[in-house]
Amino acid sequence: MMRRDFIKVAVGASAMALCPFIGGAGESQVPVKARQLTLGSQAKVFLAGVSKGAPEQSIKLAVRNAAEAATDFSWLSKGDAVFIKLVNNSGKPYPATTSPTAIAAMVEILKEKGARRLIVGDMSGVQYLRFSPTSLSGSSRALMASSGVATAVQASGAEMHCFEEGGWNAFYEDLPAAGSNWKHGLMMPNILKEVQHIVLMPRCSRHILAGSSLGLKAAVGYWRHDTRLEYHRDAATLQEKTAEGNAVKTLRTKQRLVISAADKLLTTVGPDKGYVFEPDNGLIIASGSVVAHDMVSLAWLLENRRIIPASKRDGFIDESKLVPMIANHIVTSWLGGWGPALASETLTKNSLNTIWDDRVLTHSYEIFGGVPAILLESANSALPEALKNRLGRMTALPA
Repeated sequence: MMRRDFIKVAVGASAMALCPFIGGAGESQVPVKARQLTLGSQAKVFLAGVSKGAPEQSIKLAVRNAAEAATDFSWLSKGDAVFIKLVNNSGKPYPATTSPTAIAAMVEILKEKGARRLIVGDMSGVQYLRFSPTSLSGSSRALMASSGVATAVQASGAEMHCFEEGGWNAFYEDLPAAGSNWKHGLMMPNILKEVQHIVLMPRCSRHILAGSSLGLKAAVGYWRHDTRLEYHRDAATLQEKTAEGNAVKTLRTKQRLVISAADKLLTTVGPDKGYVFEPDNGLIIASGSVVAHDMVSLAWLLENRRIIPASKRDGFIDESKLVPMIANHIVTSWLGGWGPALASETLTKNSLNTIWDDRVLTHSYEIFGGVPAILLESANSALPEALKNRLGRMTALPA
């Protein structure tokens, strides 16, 4: 059943059945002025402009401009192995997945810089792939073929890696920081032990459960399904666990660059379906900091949600508090059965009017040393100065 269909069925037929069994309440939304947000160190985010309808080579050049502005690649020694973490939750094309054009450009750059082995991978969403110690149904590889990602990876000469194909034991435990909301360690794919570096390539999208799908949310794609079960079952802190999942040792020590193509955005519903908007001036967003990247990426998502046609807004699903609550119980049932689903905590999806409403980011500031002082810099001449300034205002910590 497609995501939109199951949500409508769930709301129409299952709300009364599920609501009496809903567990602990989700965290409420706290106004930004009531929060104790501490300013952290400066973080540069580089923006390359992309004109609407730009040809593939122009997009690749913009990716190169942004990547080479964000890092000098001094971390990459000749012969190193690099894992490129993409987002391929479904078989839907970009922007429901990472841009295949951007992936091809990044592979080309890393080859030039001396990488010996380039591996591109992910594990798709549970609505399309079910994984347990004794069974597997669905295929990330097939979904990558459907989305167009596989063609780009193969044509670029990189390896494609789908985590479930190694089996249940092809994962290791990586521990979050002390005091986190996780009860267990996070099960991460063994392939990450074989590489020296990680480049994260998310997309810019709305998300029916979490609010948005940017860089921090992309960590879910690493996790084995027992970790995903805890994530969805203990839903009162789903947003906080999203941030904490990015603080495991592997990502802290190996992730070098976060870069996303955002010349197209999935502006409503998400993570697979919704209104695809292509602004007149698209962006490539790059930073060494996943938190800084996501602050700008979320600002860009909100800016474009503001200007999409009113007729394209899906208020029933997109803004509902009940829909994500019920949908998360259904996702939990897919992962662990109806017992854990009915006993699971309530997911609260907060409104996103500004970037300061996002609980994933708010918690990431506590984990990663405060709110980054964003310094936006142009990576090419196609970026309008007015757009850069507007995003700068949206990402500046309120007084």
